[in-house]
Amino acid sequence: MDSRDLAIVVIFILQCSVGILRNFSLLLYYLMRHFNKHILKPIDLIVMNMFIANFLIIFSRSVLQTMEMFGTELFFNVFVCKLFLYTERVGRSVSISTVCLLIVFQAITISPSDSCLTGLKVRLPKYTSVSIFLCWVLYLGVNMIPPVYAYIKWNSNNVTYKKTSKYCFSIGRDEFSGLFITTFIVFPEILLAVLIVSSGSSMVVILYRHKQRVQHIHCTYASTRTSPESRATKSILVLVSVFVCFYSLSSILYGCIALFCDAGWWLINITSIISLCFPILGSFLVSHDTALPRFSLSWIRNTRRP
Repeated sequence: MDSRDLAIVVIFILQCSVGILRNFSLLLYYLMRHFNKHILKPIDLIVMNMFIANFLIIFSRSVLQTMEMFGTELFFNVFVCKLFLYTERVGRSVSISTVCLLIVFQAITISPSDSCLTGLKVRLPKYTSVSIFLCWVLYLGVNMIPPVYAYIKWNSNNVTYKKTSKYCFSIGRDEFSGLFITTFIVFPEILLAVLIVSSGSSMVVILYRHKQRVQHIHCTYASTRTSPESRATKSILVLVSVFVCFYSLSSILYGCIALFCDAGWWLINITSIISLCFPILGSFLVSHDTALPRFSLSWIRNTRRP
């Protein structure tokens, strides 16, 4: 193993170790709290769903990369490769949808009482559970189509194959695969990203306006510390910025791999590293000890009272 392979191995070991431990430990924390209090809030359900999706991404990618780097070809055939790639794609799709659901949920929750979203607040718990269920069902089915299509075309003599990793191959680009990827993968991700950015921006505007209205009631002692509005705003901005940055970059790199028939060593490994950044960082930005999912909205309700 040369120096560049060793560096990639070390980075992957650190990434996967931190990501798996963090997401799994937070998932256990929410499960234990649910069993102790017998209460599972909608926001907790969304966050738990995000941890599960992130865990699937990190675990699948770590298995793929570990087997590839250490050359365990004996246990690593095309079927196993496709299985873990399928799991990773499902986790990625669910993770993006969950982040969108989280930001939209928070935007609706803190929206003013005189807004058009007031009636939707009451039905949020029911809509949250249904949305998560439909999200899993939808992406489990959609991401099953590419491997099934590849299996059908496997024996075709006119099909070209391209290398996506050391042991994994996929069919070359054709009219059906290009249309499918654009319609069911690229377009929905762009749509969800736009919804995340717009919802996050509306939250920042709401919190900023509220901060301006209640600024005169903050006492001198409280003004020396960061206000709840500022902490919530910073958490929202960080989460949205990190999401857009890493998922946009990974999407571009995955697109480059899909376009090139023989992707280079650096492109494949850098793409794998970038794709793990948000699932790992997201678990630190969204947890029980951060401001975004757990910040109390009582300060909004109390200051709105006449």
